[in-house]
Amino acid sequence: MLIAIRHRTAYRYSRAFNHAVQSLRLRPPNGKSQRVIDWTIDITGIERAAHYVDAFGNHVDLVTPPGTSDSLEIMAHGVIETMDTAGVVGFTGEAVPPGVFLRPTALTATSPGIESLAQASHRPGRLDTLHALLNAINGTVAYDTNATHALTTAIDAFKTKRGVCQDHAHIFIGAARTLGIPARYVTGYLLMEDDITAVAHHAWAEAFVEEIGWVGFDAANNVSPTEYYVRLAIGYDAAGAAPIKGTMRGAEGEAMTVEVVVGASQQ
Repeated sequence: MLIAIRHRTAYRYSRAFNHAVQSLRLRPPNGKSQRVIDWTIDITGIERAAHYVDAFGNHVDLVTPPGTSDSLEIMAHGVIETMDTAGVVGFTGEAVPPGVFLRPTALTATSPGIESLAQASHRPGRLDTLHALLNAINGTVAYDTNATHALTTAIDAFKTKRGVCQDHAHIFIGAARTLGIPARYVTGYLLMEDDITAVAHHAWAEAFVEEIGWVGFDAANNVSPTEYYVRLAIGYDAAGAAPIKGTMRGAEGEAMTVEVVVGASQQ
């Protein structure tokens, strides 16, 4: 399947910045489940950006927009070819071993309730355990766009039993780690279907299974990712996998708008 993506992020400030540095994880990787056909990032200063691949395999552009301004726009767009691999991403060759994704974070810390759900999902095989955990979280935590915010933790979302894809992923990751299973956060895009609950910019989890490598689990929709999913970046949690991180000197009164359009490509 060919998927066309247009991801625009715009910032406006009541007081202009005089220096800015933007760290962008906005380049989808090639892999078993997807291939980049074409991809472009537009931001002032991109032609002088430093580029590197971090320890998690994310392609990072470090951009310093020149001059002083009260606005900044970042546009990422292109076409990705996707394949349905039943969620199996495989052995992705990062510099760090899978075991580093057992590390707890503030966003993925667990409660007795999450740990109890994890233990109840345990099965003889790791893959069966992960699918049982996927089903349990989906059946326990309702999808609700008004229930949480960007800084909501897995503990808080599980307590209210409501959240969005970020919260479902954090709960899944925390629960998997308590069972000794490495798990990580994935940010990306989703081509919508009528029965899918999400926005086009989406998030899910991946867990490591020794025999087959990394496997995706979208607890918000109770599925493993299909050809409708595009992987963008990975991290310990949502903060670590954020597509855009930046610092501004002198800026005040930030207002941000994000527009994501995902559709089937005719290319």
